[in-house]
Amino acid sequence: MPLEFEPRSDEAVRRAQYCGSGEWTDDTLGAILASGFSDAPQQVVSFRSEVRPWRGTYGEVANFSARVAAGLRARGVGPGDPVAFQAPNWMETASTFWALAILGAVPVPIVHFYGTKETEFILRQSKAKILISADRFGAIDFLANLDHLRPKLTDLEQIFIIGDDVPGYAESFSVLTDSDPIDGPQSADPGGPALVAYTSGTTADPKGVIHSHRSIGFEIRQLSALSANGGRPLLVGAPVGHGIGMLAALLLPIYGRNAIHLIDQWNPERVLAAMIEDGVASGSGSTVFLTSLLDHPEFTSEHAELMTFIGLGGSPVPTAIGERAEAVGVSTVRSYGSTEHPSISGSRHSDDRLKRLTSDGRLMAGVEIELRDEQGRSVSAGEPGEIWSKGPDCFLAYTDADLTREAIDDEGFFDTGDIGVFDSDGYLSIVDRKKDVIIRGGENISAAEVENILLHLPGVAEVAVVAAPDERLGEHGYAFIRMVPSGGDAPSLAAVQEHLKNNGLAKPKWPEEVGEIDEFPRTPSGKVQKFVLRERLRERPV
Repeated sequence: MPLEFEPRSDEAVRRAQYCGSGEWTDDTLGAILASGFSDAPQQVVSFRSEVRPWRGTYGEVANFSARVAAGLRARGVGPGDPVAFQAPNWMETASTFWALAILGAVPVPIVHFYGTKETEFILRQSKAKILISADRFGAIDFLANLDHLRPKLTDLEQIFIIGDDVPGYAESFSVLTDSDPIDGPQSADPGGPALVAYTSGTTADPKGVIHSHRSIGFEIRQLSALSANGGRPLLVGAPVGHGIGMLAALLLPIYGRNAIHLIDQWNPERVLAAMIEDGVASGSGSTVFLTSLLDHPEFTSEHAELMTFIGLGGSPVPTAIGERAEAVGVSTVRSYGSTEHPSISGSRHSDDRLKRLTSDGRLMAGVEIELRDEQGRSVSAGEPGEIWSKGPDCFLAYTDADLTREAIDDEGFFDTGDIGVFDSDGYLSIVDRKKDVIIRGGENISAAEVENILLHLPGVAEVAVVAAPDERLGEHGYAFIRMVPSGGDAPSLAAVQEHLKNNGLAKPKWPEEVGEIDEFPRTPSGKVQKFVLRERLRERPV
């Protein structure tokens, strides 16, 4: 049964505009992938794993994916049908995604370490009738989760398990490969759904973001032209169940006819070793991927030479991170986007150094944005405003029609919920999210502003400033600080406030509490889950 959704109200206008300009084409996601596979059959594909390692070629994974597609078609899957999968960065997981694209079906990836709450929500809302899952991975027992979930999911009809332990209610994934390979990509409506990507959890419940073949196709072409990593193959550790991992590992390399390198668990020591062995870059994406490598005692100049060009995004990128990378010979660029609108702005390595380090770049091709104040009026350059965006890679709709109507205005602009500012040269800087603003005694405090200054303290690896409840002021700032392994103890509150004072930050913006943290709660893309930190503070004993 095809995915049920209500398109955004301006879709006809968008189709006329972007098809007319050539920014949208009639190529389906399956056609884009099939072309890449056939053009470079000997290109390397590598999945690093301690439990399911695999190394082969484009030709081999294309054949395997075409057989999975045939197996799914034999079980009733056709164009437009949603199919969910939840497994780590394994060959079978990637091949499931590619198989669904070949069929013209709609992949519904579930990040492998999501628990029963998120998984149930996604399966229930997407109404997927088929789920492909792992049996176990590390401490995650997917089968135990399924025992808990199955009675609640009336739409789920068939389950296929990757692994040796297959319960009676499911079939082995291997049965999907028993058929002869499907012959080429199946036809599908290029304006219809190609993917449902669930947001990574900075809010309480994920949102199902639907992209069309046209929007995701434009995104692939746009990011490939940017080439933020300098063309070197990239070892990807972000889960393919999340947009960053999916684009970086399953889509962009095939469009560029480049090698694919994935690892199923982000272990900096293993990543550093793999970089040398395969001559690949790593560390792109959210800043945690880069800083975890720079922090590791086995990081050397040889690794830095492989990481000459790194693209950062998916979460705020403090200037201090770029400066730290620059000190070891690594050039970084910043980009800005979201699951709904993947690429809004971005820098290039050829840009002015200060612009690269302090801004999120210029607007991408085809993108329009408006910065608005609280009354909805446009603001001038140099003034912060809420970012409303539109462009050829902006999403088709949410799975929840009410959310679509709330997020898209009458002119077709999407409410990002982020706050940005343009400089006089047209470079955009993200200064905060609306929900990350701390309102202390009626005054708004930018968490990002405070974090960027605190990152310059010696030994500090990462900072997250959030709102803590305050009986007198409503809220005050609380600074969670993670130190580098050899950085010693976190600075005291007095030291933090003295540092902010010396950097000219107004006293009302200073955090009034400081706490050390060993590891932050994170989304699959590496973002710090600030809502988890805020909940911790609210639940503290009085």
